[in-house]
Amino acid sequence: MEQFQPVLYKMASASLTDKPLLDRVRATGRPLMLSTGMSTQQEITDAVAYVGLDNLMIAHSTSAYPCPPQELNLRMVQTLQAQFPGTPIGYSGHETGLSTTVTAVALGATFVERHFTLDRAMWGSDHAASVEPGGMAKLVRDIRDTEAGLGDGVKVVYESEKEPLRRLRREVTAA
Repeated sequence: MEQFQPVLYKMASASLTDKPLLDRVRATGRPLMLSTGMSTQQEITDAVAYVGLDNLMIAHSTSAYPCPPQELNLRMVQTLQAQFPGTPIGYSGHETGLSTTVTAVALGATFVERHFTLDRAMWGSDHAASVEPGGMAKLVRDIRDTEAGLGDGVKVVYESEKEPLRRLRREVTAA
């Protein structure tokens, strides 16, 4: 794989505890994204301790294809952020639909991974949980809108509000 000079390596959830593979990937010096599906909190903690935090990204994931919404546990994004501050925490989704991936971003995921397919009806274990080209464009648009809509948390009166404010605001003073 190294001959292709990948930007990073993604460790599949099933390989989170494969120390020889983790060693081999870390020896490349390239960034590593750990997927955490089918793993306990302790296995995640142990894997992170083993590989170290340098050039590490952690993706919350549930390894069911497709994953039912009640098993997504999106708040794990925040749990991982609290446990590994300063480490990019993302979301690797295997659900049908797009809204829960956008929700992961609203909860703080700094990156997302979704499987991509040209046709969700194709044969294979993950096509049903994959995103087609039109869905990918919508997902990116909705994530960008969510990022913009989150704002900075400081209340201001926007320029676009000033004319309605002038027309509609009534101040009542005590007599």
